Amino acid sequence: MVMAKIGPFEENAGKYDGWFAENRFAYESELQAVGMLLPRPGTGVEIGVGTGRFAGRLGIRLGVEPSKSMRTIARDRGIAVVGGTAEALPFRDGRFDYAVMVTVLCFFDDPDAALREAYRVLKLSGSLVVAFIDRASPLGKEYDARKADSVYFRPATFYSAGEVAGLLKRAGFRTLDFRQTIFGEPGAMAGMDPVREGSGEGCFAVVRADK
Repeated sequence: MVMAKIGPFEENAGKYDGWFAENRFAYESELQAVGMLLPRPGTGVEIGVGTGRFAGRLGIRLGVEPSKSMRTIARDRGIAVVGGTAEALPFRDGRFDYAVMVTVLCFFDDPDAALREAYRVLKLSGSLVVAFIDRASPLGKEYDARKADSVYFRPATFYSAGEVAGLLKRAGFRTLDFRQTIFGEPGAMAGMDPVREGSGEGCFAVVRADK
């Protein structure tokens, strides 16, 4: 049985993956934003690796993904993917220098448990990089209002940057550093959007939180 929030991705993995090719400027802008906050060097893992679009480009060779269809595509990109959920990571304590979550926080059944698990598998000097759709941004508000019409986002719970900061601090993280990008509709972009500090304007927000 496929869990409700995973079902749309399991059934439409190829279509989901194709979005990044069709919206190349948005994808490249998002990659740049995540890359700016990514610790290097070190051993990393992407939690909710999906089809490996981000891990592959960011040099992350290990991922966790509950959807079998998504795992298959990610493995074709050279990512070592294990089945599992963010709330129960199949790794020992303190294994990684950093962990990454890209637009998956909104799908977690228990975000507090997921962030505690990320904290657990990081080294004492480790960092977590979380990219998410900022509900407080102008475009994020539109996405939230229209999510019932989306195959993927219908079951999602979007968070504002302030709410994400609260979740991270509750899990034990500190030293939060925010970036943002995607200031208009991805399908209408004629080039890459800039990456700016802070949050609240760009739909795609990224925060680095240190353990």
